Amino acid sequence: MGPLRPDGTLRRVAGRGPGYCWRMHPRPAGSVEPEPQDAAGPGGAPSPRVDPDAYVEAVLAVAGMIPARRVLTYGDIAELLGCGGPRQVGRALSRSTRDVPWWRVLRAGGHPPRGFALPARRHYDDEGTALSLPSGPAGPEEYRVDLGVARWWPSEADQARMAGLGEALQAGRERQPLRCR
Repeated sequence: MGPLRPDGTLRRVAGRGPGYCWRMHPRPAGSVEPEPQDAAGPGGAPSPRVDPDAYVEAVLAVAGMIPARRVLTYGDIAELLGCGGPRQVGRALSRSTRDVPWWRVLRAGGHPPRGFALPARRHYDDEGTALSLPSGPAGPEEYRVDLGVARWWPSEADQARMAGLGEALQAGRERQPLRCR
């Protein structure tokens, strides 16, 4: 029996952790591939498809708006745009070749992107970003940003710009450069 129910939703399988990926394993012989369905958005309505390039531009625009000494999480950016989620934001940032303040976008616990703790720490120290350090001896990578102090709360004008970016994504304005200023 596979992971899909007859209605196309995923079934939970005992003994499989959250990182288990069904796509890595072949379907059993004789099983039928379900018809693709649009992902349901708020209220059960199908969520619109978003141009990936436009999404990257919107994420980079928001990351570029974050002032020095302030941070947002991946989830914060997704919520401000009203589109995607933390993983999509992280992917957009990781695929970018543009010079943006990537160190100002964090994981939910206040930790910098994996593998970038040391370069990010230099930026935090230079900018004076509030950090939470462990008590006792710790390595240079063992810290996190104090989100209670450093999290950025955008002004109404900045929120309006971000809402405009999100609305442009939702409206499907593909291949149009998105600018926040």
